[in-house]
Amino acid sequence: MAIKSLLIVNRGEIAIRIARTCKKMGIETWGIKTSNEPRAHYLSHMDKIYDMSDEFSDVLVFLDVERLITIVEETGVDAVHPGYGFLSENAYFAQRCVIAGVKFIGPTPDAIHKMGNKTVARQIATKNNIPLASGTTHSIRDAEEAKEIADKIGYPVIIKAASGGGGRGMRIIHKAEELAQMFRLATNEAEKAFNDPSVFIEKYIQNPKHIEFQILADKFGNTIHLGERECSIQRKHQKLLEEAPSPALTEELRKTMGEIAIKISQAVKYESAGTVEFLLDQSNNFYFMEMNTRIQVEHPVTEFITGLDLIEQQIRIAQGEELKLKQEDVKLNGWAIECRINAEDVQAGFSPYLGTIEKMVQPTGDNIRVDSGIVEGDTISPNFDSMVAKLIVWGADRNEAIRETKKALAKFWIKGLKTTIPFFKIVLENESFRCGTFNTGFIENELESMHDTSEEEEALAAWFAALKYAEEREKEETNQVDFEQGKNINPWVLNKRLKSF
Repeated sequence: MAIKSLLIVNRGEIAIRIARTCKKMGIETWGIKTSNEPRAHYLSHMDKIYDMSDEFSDVLVFLDVERLITIVEETGVDAVHPGYGFLSENAYFAQRCVIAGVKFIGPTPDAIHKMGNKTVARQIATKNNIPLASGTTHSIRDAEEAKEIADKIGYPVIIKAASGGGGRGMRIIHKAEELAQMFRLATNEAEKAFNDPSVFIEKYIQNPKHIEFQILADKFGNTIHLGERECSIQRKHQKLLEEAPSPALTEELRKTMGEIAIKISQAVKYESAGTVEFLLDQSNNFYFMEMNTRIQVEHPVTEFITGLDLIEQQIRIAQGEELKLKQEDVKLNGWAIECRINAEDVQAGFSPYLGTIEKMVQPTGDNIRVDSGIVEGDTISPNFDSMVAKLIVWGADRNEAIRETKKALAKFWIKGLKTTIPFFKIVLENESFRCGTFNTGFIENELESMHDTSEEEEALAAWFAALKYAEEREKEETNQVDFEQGKNINPWVLNKRLKSF
């Protein structure tokens, strides 16, 4: 049955991303206007708006299952798209949608549950001979049991939350003396983040690559993969830069890992788009880590190299359509890189940087895509994550993709916030990154500096300061202008540089 109307239970850039595909497919979209963001940019992309901006609650609506189901019933939509984050991997919410008679754009509640609980997922992987790092397939009772297991499999080990992800509820232990404290910290963090203190333990694979495979599966048992994404540039176990494909994989290894990704997907009768994640060690041994039962933040790099719209594929699968592609039809064309432009102070350990976007200039081009839910004048607040935009760039090969991404970053300007843009400029110049030999320890082991001090950055900072000064003079205000951003720049050199702008 064709979907005619759809409620997007998300915000920001992913809400806009979903709305654009729905418009292309002729599907009416509903967005939710909240008291947190009554003037949010994403609302302008919706056909209809459910206004609850005058409702105040301690629970954010995007996390309130029963309130969302009420909105579903009141709007009479045919389907719900959860995007990523929030309730996108919540089996109870998916089940409530089914009971309400509305299509949930994603896998079945059963598949979400089985893959969402890491210990259950490990049990399924073991049953189906999927490669795993040695460890437990059950939740650990206490620190004493954790020590017994760690002594058996050998240090270092890692404790992980059975529910959730994003690096929360995760602790690495290098010696027995650290275990009791780390177990306590991991369980406390897991309970706060996921309302579930359950954790498991496994052997810690040191300095691996993080490789994930994009899956598409329909309701008829047809499952394919769309190649891999390289996700090893991370901080705090959270991804910063992704590329597709990975420079580490040969065609043979891609085929093997892809077949394993399909195998575990079929083991839970998976349908919709999903991502199977692996760790790849320095000897090219790979280990199943988890499956994300939703669209990923980094899905655009796969779209660039396959020519597919993954949101459209999700919707068509939910409508009961059969996949038109077979595995042999999937061709990977060129290379794509995604940089997550976050409002973060890189020098302060990537801490969120709150403030208002005073000026933003985005790069454009045939092979450049910018996904953003924020415009000039918007404020980065503590209510949501710090992502300002995603910059995605395509090239005919990896070297071209790197060159074009560098050019695009040079044209991406944001005033009023500290962002990760200078950090990405450093990454793209790094020899380990350019050679493709980097791993998840890249930031800790490879970067001597995480701050870009290029002449262009300094010149732009001074230009903004000069512009501010001119504005203040024009208003005939007497307050002193802050030239802090440009104080170390030689004015004679600056004048020469500004002539090229």
